[in-house]
Amino acid sequence: MQLKNLTVLIVEDDPNDVLLIRRAFQKAKILNPLQFVNDGEQAVQYLSGLPPFADSEKYPAPVLLLLDLKLPKKSGFEVLEWLQQQNTLHRLPVVVLTSSNQSSDINHAYDLGANSYLVKPV
Repeated sequence: MQLKNLTVLIVEDDPNDVLLIRRAFQKAKILNPLQFVNDGEQAVQYLSGLPPFADSEKYPAPVLLLLDLKLPKKSGFEVLEWLQQQNTLHRLPVVVLTSSNQSSDINHAYDLGANSYLVKPV
C-alpha cells in the first residue's frame, strides 16, 4: 500500500496546535500525508466526501482521525456521534487529542467510540 493511501485527518482549530502536531509528526519521522480541517463541520464534510472535499485524489479517505473535542460549529463529541452512525466509517480509528482532562469528557469520548484519549500539555 502506498503511503499516499495512509492519510491522517487532523481536526484542530488552534493554529499553534496545528504547528505543534506537524512538528511532532516530522520529528517522529512519520511520513503519512496529513490533512487538516479546523472545525467539526469540516470534518464531517471531509469524511463524507462533500464539497469542498469531494476530490478523493486531493482529499483521500483517512486511515486515522486525530480529533480535538472543543471545536467551532460542531464539537468533537458531535463528530464522534456522527461517526458511529456511518456504516463505512464507524470503525475508523479515532484518537482524541484535547486539553480536557475531565473524567466525564474522557468517559464520554470512549462511550462514543474513541480508541484513545490524549491530553494536550497546557
